[in-house]
Amino acid sequence: MSRRLTRLLLILVFLVALPHRAPAPLVYRPGEGWTYEPYGGTTTWRRTRAKEQLELAQEAFDHKDYSLALKAARRVLSQWPVSDYAPRAEYLVGRCHEIAGDAEAAFTEYQRLLEKQPKIANFEEILRRQYDIAGLFLAGKWFYLYGVIPIFSNMDKTAELYAKIVKSGPYSEVAPMAQLQIGAAREKQKDYVLAAEAYQVAADRYHDRPKFGAEALFKQAVAYHKQAQKAEYDQTMAGQAIATFNDFVTLYPNDERVAQAQKTMLALRAEQARGYFVIAKFYERYQKWTGAATYYSEALLLDPNATYATEARQRIEAIKKLHPRPSL
Repeated sequence: MSRRLTRLLLILVFLVALPHRAPAPLVYRPGEGWTYEPYGGTTTWRRTRAKEQLELAQEAFDHKDYSLALKAARRVLSQWPVSDYAPRAEYLVGRCHEIAGDAEAAFTEYQRLLEKQPKIANFEEILRRQYDIAGLFLAGKWFYLYGVIPIFSNMDKTAELYAKIVKSGPYSEVAPMAQLQIGAAREKQKDYVLAAEAYQVAADRYHDRPKFGAEALFKQAVAYHKQAQKAEYDQTMAGQAIATFNDFVTLYPNDERVAQAQKTMLALRAEQARGYFVIAKFYERYQKWTGAATYYSEALLLDPNATYATEARQRIEAIKKLHPRPSL
């Protein structure tokens, strides 16, 4: 038994001492990530010069071998991060992620590229790709934690994506649309105040582009209107909606939505007037005569043809007769 054990130990020592390279199908390298490298083929895609490595990555991408393109482009970034070939490599990394459906990774890679190379030749194209990716999340695509754990649709994170686009290129072709989509993301959260703020930024910043200026101002008014209708009627938000619709009609009188804006303003004024009438009745019930007379008058100013207009006029006259010098 001892002889067999001794023999096995000698064989083991001999095998360990022999110089050899064990197969390693999965290899991790910092900056390049995990790659599959079957035994005997570990160096077939690795090049010693940045230019040659990028050419290999581009060729693989053109032939739709995205796995090879991704690891070859990553090697350019890890080995030659400040070379003239790094920007194109980073773009290819983003494209490979985008094609693979890893939208977050693609957006992040494009963002990193724009921050490092703000004057890159295909700047507008990259922003457009980011805009399209953000649109997937606006439509409900899930975000993933660490690229693995789903955390569902998230409009806060979606708004952040659009904000990065605007920050990278505030006066680019896609920036006005991205700013409008920040408002759309907030509307999906039913946070109409934040939505209105986003639309206001778009209206102010892109007023020289009538298409976007009109769209932003109209959407801002609609957001205020929606906020006014939440829970109890919000008179302040209703006033904001009326003022914004009025600005829209004044600034863009030929817009096809002017009639809709005017109709909505009439409805808002009528609702405001009804609210003032209810407040006036409340003040009168508690003998706050000045307050009652003031709100009856406000109701009449906003909607003199309302069904309660006659009663409002009568109550104002009665208060004046009974309390010529009303006090709170």
